[in-house]
Amino acid sequence: MRYDTDRLIFTPDEVDLSRSPLRQGLPLGSTFVLGAFNPGLAVLPGGNLLMMVRVAEALREPMTGHVVRGIRWVEGRGYGIVEWPLAGADVSDPRGFELAGGPNRLMGLTSLSWLLPVELSPDGLEVLAVHYDRAIGPRAAWQDYGVEDARISRIGATWYMTTCSISAQRQSTALYTSGDGLDWDLRGMVLDHQNKDMLLFEGLIDGVFWALTRPLGSLYFAWPPDSPFHGGPSINLATSPDALHWKPVETGGIRPRKGSPASERVGGGAQPVLTPDGWLVLYHGVEAGGTVGTYRTFWALLDAGDPTRILRNEDQIAVLEPAPALTAPLKDRMYLDGVVFTTGLADGGDHWIALSGEADLACRVTHIPKSVFR
Repeated sequence: MRYDTDRLIFTPDEVDLSRSPLRQGLPLGSTFVLGAFNPGLAVLPGGNLLMMVRVAEALREPMTGHVVRGIRWVEGRGYGIVEWPLAGADVSDPRGFELAGGPNRLMGLTSLSWLLPVELSPDGLEVLAVHYDRAIGPRAAWQDYGVEDARISRIGATWYMTTCSISAQRQSTALYTSGDGLDWDLRGMVLDHQNKDMLLFEGLIDGVFWALTRPLGSLYFAWPPDSPFHGGPSINLATSPDALHWKPVETGGIRPRKGSPASERVGGGAQPVLTPDGWLVLYHGVEAGGTVGTYRTFWALLDAGDPTRILRNEDQIAVLEPAPALTAPLKDRMYLDGVVFTTGLADGGDHWIALSGEADLACRVTHIPKSVFR
């Protein structure tokens, strides 16, 4: 689908690396912005919007001599370089590398991600301020390789933000809370290893917190041959009394379906928002092919009182497609294509303001008419 308002709103060129948290250890000029993308979205008390942009800051020289290098944060010491032997390493992907010689598949990153709050006008079309003084980087040992992909939900008077935390210890989900949408407190780890794309529903249901989750694994069991579903990563549900302690819901969820362009895997996108028809969920679905597959945005509607009941699941025609024309002016910065990843939603009256990551490179804002979801 095409929309009248659909553009890039923030790109790597707009990040001032002299104000990056990585200056606490790494000299200016030793890194560059690989991508500024996948922004969480909050509506601030005065009506302005806040993007929490993932900035992937990468080494200009990830390989030197006989080593491949990454960035690591250490408490009390700041940011520094960590090196592994280059021999046998797979360095074909500019985002990371795979190490050889171990009993398990091991990956390293050429970049470290941190979160940059960017304030927008209420319509999402103008950058008003970039809050470098409120940037969020690693704060715990289990985040020492970076903080990625913020998703924000306002519930009552509190903003809740989940992020992916990367470390050699585990790949986990962290929770932050805020009383104003700008200043955030780390509440700790809430989901353990490789449970990504956690999004809190933007409201309680009978006094209980609900969330979408997406556990990952290296092995999945097959559905029966006559099932409409493919085995693989899918969207699950969980509940909590306090947003800190979560229990998986044993029924419900959105599964990749045979015959859909989202058939390889699905995962949460924007935070679920309550509409007169139920909980609106914009999620990503992946079609196999190319380097990482093609990522598109699809939508579903869940019952307002019982989100395990899927009222609609529109997984045939995408709400948003990757838009090569938008990234054409950045073609010299491109390292990936075929990806749109919607990560935030705000009410714009007769339309939804959707924020997405485009090509793991930049932030995209789209005004989607509400009539699309009828």
